[in-house]
Amino acid sequence: MTRLTGSALRLTVFVGESDTWHHKPLSSEIVHRAHAAGLAGASVFRGVEGFGASSLIHTSRLLSLSEDLPVAVVIVDTEPRVRAFLPQLDELVGEGLVTLDACEVIRYTGWEDDPGRTGRKGKKSL
Repeated sequence: MTRLTGSALRLTVFVGESDTWHHKPLSSEIVHRAHAAGLAGASVFRGVEGFGASSLIHTSRLLSLSEDLPVAVVIVDTEPRVRAFLPQLDELVGEGLVTLDACEVIRYTGWEDDPGRTGRKGKKSL
């Protein structure tokens, strides 16, 4: 498991839910590439409403537009590791927004760091 504390960089990629890469969701491809690159973690968040450079509002309230809701992929790791990952995004993201923010990691712990826990559901061993 990657250890991460202190200063870090947060990479956020905003794309549309219907954006694809080789017939797979683009957000999924970004997550899988981040995992393969050994980054500390990645999460995908689905928005309920938003607009971008096209100024077209996408919302879950209108049936005709609900198939392309905004999606944010968030990755946090050390600055050198995040910056090394950026060229992959150049290949993947044709339309969207990519941002970088400095952040501070306070706690980054997986379930395997707690010897009393046996799995992701928090079950205690007997």
